Amino acid sequence: MDVKIESSWKRELADEFGKDYFHSLIKFVKSEYASHPNCIFPKGDEIFKAFDSCPFENVKVVVLGQDPYPTRGHAHGLCFSVEPDVRPLPKSLNNIYKELETDMGISPRDNGDLRHWAEQGVFMLNSVLTVREGEANSHAKKGWERFTDAVIGKLAEKSEGIVYVLWGSKAQEKGRVVNASKNKIITSPHPSPLSSYRGFFGSKPFSQANEYLKSVGKEEIKW
Repeated sequence: MDVKIESSWKRELADEFGKDYFHSLIKFVKSEYASHPNCIFPKGDEIFKAFDSCPFENVKVVVLGQDPYPTRGHAHGLCFSVEPDVRPLPKSLNNIYKELETDMGISPRDNGDLRHWAEQGVFMLNSVLTVREGEANSHAKKGWERFTDAVIGKLAEKSEGIVYVLWGSKAQEKGRVVNASKNKIITSPHPSPLSSYRGFFGSKPFSQANEYLKSVGKEEIKW
């Protein structure tokens, strides 16, 4: 199957694209876009934006989300990030900005577009890459999880010295294949208002990530 995705990822994931489950997944996704026009997010050409924005060899930090925002105009292919004109910001992203300010002294940006992270090597991957408007998890258990498991597995197999930021139990479960002795794994509760008070605030993920990157001779992220 010819998947329109950044060339280094296309090379690394070539075997995955040929598997039966992936063909079934793409058939399902195409049918959803056809039967629910303008109601499947993100837009078709942004499904693989996390990959297009951060080539395989450039990955320094992995941030794992769940599925795209199901609110119209929000999702654009990078977990937790939203289009620049979105107001108000999603609550989880607000909490991420609050922790960033506490941790690094960086004042919140005036928008929720996190593309500048991706451009520096932050791979911002959702476990599920598409969603139907207003229906969180509507595209779960259709094959995306298997695909993104393979993505993390490929990074874990071929790369080391990467920071994995795993917020919440689902992300932490997905990160079990990562060798903690060869990478940095940062875990905490999810930044959602439902769980952030349980230990997300005060977890200092941004400074931890930069300290580790510096220790392995990599450029720190300008969060």
